[in-house]
Amino acid sequence: MAKDEINAFLGAGTSYEGRLSFQGSVRIDGNFQGEVESEGVLVVGREAFIRGQVKVGQLISSGRIEGEIAAKERCVFHKTASFKGAVVTPALVVEDGAVIDGSVSMNTNGTPPALTE
Repeated sequence: MAKDEINAFLGAGTSYEGRLSFQGSVRIDGNFQGEVESEGVLVVGREAFIRGQVKVGQLISSGRIEGEIAAKERCVFHKTASFKGAVVTPALVVEDGAVIDGSVSMNTNGTPPALTE
């Protein structure tokens, strides 16, 4: 399996509520509410909306997220991304045009602290 191969996909127009745990890479283009947990890569598409708690190895977002993010390696917010909440990550990339409303904590030891419940 290629490193950037998507293992699962939640397409535009779909909604899911609950807990998502995965290995590898997952792309969400629909609506998701709940908890996402993985050592892998979460790709949030332009039309996606996620509300909840996200704990992943890497986050790459072009969509909207509300809640708490803990990324072990890095977070990337592309120009169409919108985030409201708290993010903890050792590396943060924010393109011109992305909106971040909340708190950012840069944790350089590579392990995000537990998020508040």
